[in-house]
Amino acid sequence: MAERLQKILANTGLGSRRELETWISAGEIRLNGEVAKLGDRASLNDDLVVKGRFYKVVSDDQQLRRVLVYHKPLGEVTTRDDPEKRKTVFDNLPRLHHGRWIAVGRLDINTLGLLLLTNDGELANALMHPSGEFDRQYAVRVNGRVTPEIIQQLADGVELEDGPAKFDRIVAEADSDVANQWFRVTLKEGRNRMVRRLWESQEMQVSRLIRTRFGPVILPRWLARGKLHELEAKEIESIAQAAKLPPTPAPKLRIIPVHPRHRRKAQQRSKRK
Repeated sequence: MAERLQKILANTGLGSRRELETWISAGEIRLNGEVAKLGDRASLNDDLVVKGRFYKVVSDDQQLRRVLVYHKPLGEVTTRDDPEKRKTVFDNLPRLHHGRWIAVGRLDINTLGLLLLTNDGELANALMHPSGEFDRQYAVRVNGRVTPEIIQQLADGVELEDGPAKFDRIVAEADSDVANQWFRVTLKEGRNRMVRRLWESQEMQVSRLIRTRFGPVILPRWLARGKLHELEAKEIESIAQAAKLPPTPAPKLRIIPVHPRHRRKAQQRSKRK
């Protein structure tokens, strides 16, 4: 069997498919000695060079699909390697025998709440892809007086610098006051800082932002900030079904590093044009 390069690399946890496509377009990946192109497929035992590192394509027919629910606190970044050496959400995750944990979307450093992580690149991609239309629900505290006209505008849609956007649902909390109002908002997109930018478009400042739900997964009230909870198999099957994936992952292709003593052949092939 053969699969697209970005899918194989995503199965291994090297990044999102969109990010990996940029690597391919930039010429940072070689397949069997040739510079890879978008649309290329790889098969079992093919040689890959990814950003100068040598890998072999193998079949992964034993990997269990795992999903973690993480209550992200303030001050952590959703990136694997932070140049500023800040704490990341990946610092204290359970160790995997192979592959990597993949964050399903991102929360910025000042946003807390629900973050899903999985070892299954296909599941992560299905949950993040716009075609899935998975709801993201947030509790948001807004400084200033929010008028009915502002709420209607945010529900109808506004024009941001990267295109139109809106809240699919916006509800004021019962205990809201004029100075600091809490709202529950829902949207189906995961563009960068979208909740904050929507409010900022109405000259409103967000002072607190908490993600409480992603698709069918709700942040448990008992899960303390900075703590993890691993979902059970039946819960993961339900998420996979919602993402229109088989309940258990089919065998996939992934890559493993090539041992130094086996690299000579791969290096010879990588020098071909």
